[in-house]
Amino acid sequence: MSVIPLVFTSGWASGINAYAVVLLLGLFGATGVSDEVPAALQRTDVLIVAGVLFLCEAVADKIPYVDSVWDTAHTVIRPVAGAVVAALLAGESGSLPELAAGAIGGSTALMSHLVKAGTRMAVNTSPEPFSNIGMSVAEDLGVAGVITFALFNPVAAAVIAAVLLVLGIVTVLFLASRIRRFLRRRAQRREERRLAGTGSPKGGPWPPG
Repeated sequence: MSVIPLVFTSGWASGINAYAVVLLLGLFGATGVSDEVPAALQRTDVLIVAGVLFLCEAVADKIPYVDSVWDTAHTVIRPVAGAVVAALLAGESGSLPELAAGAIGGSTALMSHLVKAGTRMAVNTSPEPFSNIGMSVAEDLGVAGVITFALFNPVAAAVIAAVLLVLGIVTVLFLASRIRRFLRRRAQRREERRLAGTGSPKGGPWPPG
């Protein structure tokens, strides 16, 4: 069977939580659950690093505004991780050139990352933190479920990932006004911090009068 469905699914999942993808695939391979996992992902050092970074993301991803900062920092990391995982999967199966697999995995990861980042911007316009926690938990469970399913039924999992990606894009377009509101608030905060750093000294306005 072609590895394309698994490559696509891993790319979609990497755009949401790349560390969870590496950790799950590595554990499934190391425990013998699947023979499709490349040896590079089963290495102990890779699993430890992925586990630590996954815990960091699990915390940062649930804090309002911190999650958007985290997403911004991972705009490059997640697509690159998706491309690397896809290339490793293709190299293991031998059914798809690694370069093509990397392109599929990386581009899919970038699209799902942009969907996640945009959705979080919209969620962050709400003052309460519970929506962030709910979104984060749903994303983690979704990644875990789809990746696990992909190892046993890659075609069906790829269809699910594609549907979720399309629904995510539609949702971001629907929430465009809230995303713009978030960006305006962030720009306003930056301007306030800049003015505070160059503003008047304590004791009165500057210049006087």
